[in-house]
Amino acid sequence: MTAATENTEQAAPVLFNTEPTECGHLIGIMTLNTPKSLNALSVEMCQLLSQQLEQWKSDEHVVAILLKGAGDKAFCAGGDIRKLYDSMSETAPMPNPYATEFFSHEYRLYRQMHFYTKPLILWGDGIIMGGGMGLMSGCSHRLVTERTRFAMPEVTIGLFPDASGSWFLQRMPAKAGLFLGLTGAMCNGNDAMLANLAEYAVASSDYDAVIQSLKQSDWQVAASSTDKCDNNSAYSIVSRALAAQQVAELPASKLATYWQPIQQLMNSGGLGDIDALLQSDEALANLDANFADDSWTQRAVTTYRQGCPVTVALTYALYHKVTDLSIEQVLYLETNVAVHCAANPDFREGVRALLIDKDRNPQWSRSLADCLSTEGQNYIHQHFVNPYSKGEHPLGDWLGDEAAGNQLVR
Repeated sequence: MTAATENTEQAAPVLFNTEPTECGHLIGIMTLNTPKSLNALSVEMCQLLSQQLEQWKSDEHVVAILLKGAGDKAFCAGGDIRKLYDSMSETAPMPNPYATEFFSHEYRLYRQMHFYTKPLILWGDGIIMGGGMGLMSGCSHRLVTERTRFAMPEVTIGLFPDASGSWFLQRMPAKAGLFLGLTGAMCNGNDAMLANLAEYAVASSDYDAVIQSLKQSDWQVAASSTDKCDNNSAYSIVSRALAAQQVAELPASKLATYWQPIQQLMNSGGLGDIDALLQSDEALANLDANFADDSWTQRAVTTYRQGCPVTVALTYALYHKVTDLSIEQVLYLETNVAVHCAANPDFREGVRALLIDKDRNPQWSRSLADCLSTEGQNYIHQHFVNPYSKGEHPLGDWLGDEAAGNQLVR
């Protein structure tokens, strides 16, 4: 390999390589390679990941794939939204062409991962937010470390918990997902395991040991099994290899400690009732004094109070709307909401305040009271409406005969 070739590879936004197993198979390694932006997902990165997954899917030598991030700060801190921000002008067409490209490529990748036919292993070390959470949700085996920090903080930028967030927040116990979506609370590795987002806890220094355990596994027996439930399937082999690793000591789970006040808060009535509690220090203390006094809770509540009311209303509406929807239906619906958000003022204003001008003083278009009015409810529900002409929705075929979910059960 020449120096020029090596430099070109190092500059690539995603790196691909393989590790040979002791029995002659390969473990595919995909590395998000933009550490300066905390490995934020771009359209190009989604395309590269999707293309490589498709190639490895048909390669009988590749038995499992591991996904990780470059650097020691983050796996993936979300989507790269600077170009998306630049496309969100008052004169942009509706639906915004770049928003369509951005979200459809991202969501196609998530769908591909959810229905992938080989084990996908996440090395979930460091910060995981937004789009990174979508990647995490799509993997079959997720490892977290003492450095794992995850959140869905879209309430700070006027978007909504997208990237399949509507799907995985719904699947967390005791309505913890609704709390995380509304408040953008930052959680740790133990929280991820409780919230059905991870299965294995290892030390951040154990990456090489994990790879070695996978390489030493007997992959010969997996060749004859295509059933995920089979004890000799590739999925079972990965589970045994990861379970054999030393379990790391992780920070205590806040979700486990405070699941009762969170459950009470999220079941206190409608969104107006939840808001009344979140806006009152006294009311929170009446729920649970320790919960109210915890710095973790206080940061989450402050984020909620300063966050975008439209995001709050969308998060609450989506949480209840997607209860019985498939992952494909959820991503189709999230596309509609995302493209509407790209045309409405709050998303642009939130990105401006946090990432462009960095004044952290967004001027939101509506109060929560506005959103809860009849007119406001019509505005919120308008986000769910398909903004595309007939036959032009980028994910439209997912609801018909081409739905992977339909094919799986036929």
